[in-house]
Amino acid sequence: KLYLPFVGEQPVASVGDQSVQGTSVSAISINSASESQLDSLPGIGPVTAGKIITNRPYSSVGELLSKKSVTSSVYDKIKDLVTL
Repeated sequence: KLYLPFVGEQPVASVGDQSVQGTSVSAISINSASESQLDSLPGIGPVTAGKIITNRPYSSVGELLSKKSVTSSVYDKIKDLVTL
């Protein structure tokens, strides 16, 4: 999902470690993120976000696969965008 600001809207400053086309993106915590934050990840919708939340807590990002919260193709898309 992409956020496009309205004309004249001031961009919200965020702190992050990954730059995506000039914007800063923070890693999302799989142990504390809200459903809407998880839903913002590529390949994650409301159902998958619910699975991630239901299977908490995680001791490693790889547990998303072992707990069958996401498929391997989705995991490949989000593994660098999430943290504990």
